[in-house]
Amino acid sequence: IIFTILPIHEYAHALAARKMGDNTALMHGRLTLNPLAHVDIFGAIFLMLFGFGWAKPVPVNPRNFKNYKKGVAITAAAGPLSNLICATIGIFILNIIYNIPITSEKGYMVAFYIIMALQFFCSINLSLAVFNLIPIPPLDGSKILFAFLPYKAIAFMTKYETIFSLALIFLIFTGGLSTVLGFATNGILNFLSDMALSPVRFFAELF
Repeated sequence: IIFTILPIHEYAHALAARKMGDNTALMHGRLTLNPLAHVDIFGAIFLMLFGFGWAKPVPVNPRNFKNYKKGVAITAAAGPLSNLICATIGIFILNIIYNIPITSEKGYMVAFYIIMALQFFCSINLSLAVFNLIPIPPLDGSKILFAFLPYKAIAFMTKYETIFSLALIFLIFTGGLSTVLGFATNGILNFLSDMALSPVRFFAELF
């Protein structure tokens, strides 16, 4: 998570921001897949101890966007979208591995550990995507929502961002979001699995 999933997520934010006209992330050395540029020490420690952590937020200056609302929304959406793309690729590779005939015990063990790693990779990516799409500040979902809100509503949510953040932390540690997030994650996982399975089945039957 620390050295692959989170850096890809943050890199996607940085890349989208640059495409929308803001070079702040580039100037701060964040337009890179190098995990060391994105790792937050406390976020990494929390992740290892409590299963919940974070990376350094990518610095963005929305004033540089050619279109403010569009730029903010696309930059925010890029992170969760990168997680969905990674999960889709992982699921597709999993379905290919499932259809590979294995005859030796050593081959079975190798495939078993690869499958376990890919399942974890896909699960975390989907969970991160779903979690970040929650429309509560400071998550990406709130910034996507801003594109559809009047400026007064945006100002209100921004003003009380600290309160929203504390409420979010409370929900996380009390398990208040677990059921909803689990339902959404499983739904997306089943959908992506069906999408990835179709071409695999086609080629498996062909050969």
